[in-house]
Amino acid sequence: MKNSVLMKSGIPLGIIILAFIAAAIMISSRKPPEQVPVEVPAFLVDAKTTTSEPVNFIVKSQGNVVPRNKTSLSAQVSGQVISLSDNFIAGGTFKKGDVLATLEQDDYKTDLKLAEAELAQAQAALQEEIARGKVAEQEWRSVNSVAPPELGLRKPQLAKEQANVKAAEAKLERAKRNLQRTKITAPYNGIVVERSIDLGQFVATGSPIGTVYSTDTAEVRLPITDSDLMFVNIAGQSSDGAPVSLTASVGGTKQSWQGKLVRSEGVLDTGSRVVYAIVEVQDPYNVNASHKAPLRFGQFVEAEITSRQNENLMVLPRSILRLDNTILTVNDNREIEIKHVDVARTTAKEVFIRDGIAEGTLVVTSAVPNPYNGMKVRLPGDEPVLSDEAESDKGSDDTAIETTTAGGGQ
Repeated sequence: MKNSVLMKSGIPLGIIILAFIAAAIMISSRKPPEQVPVEVPAFLVDAKTTTSEPVNFIVKSQGNVVPRNKTSLSAQVSGQVISLSDNFIAGGTFKKGDVLATLEQDDYKTDLKLAEAELAQAQAALQEEIARGKVAEQEWRSVNSVAPPELGLRKPQLAKEQANVKAAEAKLERAKRNLQRTKITAPYNGIVVERSIDLGQFVATGSPIGTVYSTDTAEVRLPITDSDLMFVNIAGQSSDGAPVSLTASVGGTKQSWQGKLVRSEGVLDTGSRVVYAIVEVQDPYNVNASHKAPLRFGQFVEAEITSRQNENLMVLPRSILRLDNTILTVNDNREIEIKHVDVARTTAKEVFIRDGIAEGTLVVTSAVPNPYNGMKVRLPGDEPVLSDEAESDKGSDDTAIETTTAGGGQ
């Protein structure tokens, strides 16, 4: 009875032991799975071959149009205003020498006649004194054999009369000038900004007459930043000046004018840290070319200054320049090389490189995440190759397979 119970309880235990033995045999005899490395191709990039080209930079600025000459006219003599030119009104234009206003002339004509009479009297007295001197000399020589003294020849009296003639001539010249000054003439071709007198008004000497601007030449004062100043090079410009294109909207239409850069104010503004350059425009009101729109004083214009410095530079997309002034290049082994470059200038779209890379270098133009020197890349059309990470992973897998196989052999 006991033996049958022991046999019944020992059968399950034996089955379990046999199962463990079978599992151990199967585990020890199994073959390891074949490991196939995952091939990751090198990073695909776009690249551009660099070439140098002559570059003329254009510096952009803006400013207001002002006259080169603006004059506050004033009366040089006093008198009542008896006539005014039809053009002597705000907005009126005139030419050099035009009479803008005339003052009463009667008193000045009288002064002129008096000056002429005084000059005639002085000249007559001089001729009389010359004759007296000759008579005195003849009388002296008839009585004495020695040289006559200057007083005996009336030389002091002669000098006095000569001085009187000069004084009378000067008085006559002044009377003529005062008469001419009753006509207030235009000092240049210009436009009237303000008139301060009217008909019948008495004007005292030095009283303001009006304000006029010259229309021969206009100026535009342009702020130039320190970074752009090296391209403008105002001090090195020739006498002709660098060409400047000015544009503005007139009556809803875009108009353009041509000027030239002539000088700078030569002082760096302490507040804005800019230097002001002066551009001249000849005949801004187009007196000699009426078909063109006038460039009016006070108008706001945009300016483009063309530099005359030709420099061979490499022009590349602005996006390739990194924050530390480096760019990514591709060498012959299809590896990334990070190079520091000398940047001449940058714009919103382009970067101009002066030095740091050779002509013909492949420059990466596409985005590359986490680039480093020696990073494997490929270009469009290249055969896919393993990246550094893939080759490293493949080497590790081969080592693992060899170790497992050796273990299995043991």
